[in-house]
Amino acid sequence: MAAITTLRTSIATALTDNSYYSVFASPPATPIANSLILTPADPYIVPTNNDRTSVAPMANFRLSILVPLLDNAGNLAGIETDIVRVFALLDASSIVFNVGSVSAPSVLSIASGDLLTCDIAISTLTEWS
Repeated sequence: MAAITTLRTSIATALTDNSYYSVFASPPATPIANSLILTPADPYIVPTNNDRTSVAPMANFRLSILVPLLDNAGNLAGIETDIVRVFALLDASSIVFNVGSVSAPSVLSIASGDLLTCDIAISTLTEWS
């Protein structure tokens, strides 16, 4: 298994909190409400050579938080609670992250219904194998 695959699984495990949401280490066939989906960001992998002695890959991911589309106050309260929980779990993780911004909430319309979603950008150094 590639190191990047193991990293994706490790991040998903670190962000698991079944009392708030379900976590997916890769995009599910059908997104569901109350879930956190880990997907590659663009660019996905960026080679870095900060110390000029080796080249390590920087992996970029997008954490998508999905909540039910209810009324405006309910939607925002739910997604804000999940955002705060994700940040707490990122901080508690043994993985070192660079955390980017949180996107503005938007509506995702799918066959099973409408969801409110936002994305958090994260990056971490990893290894090739």
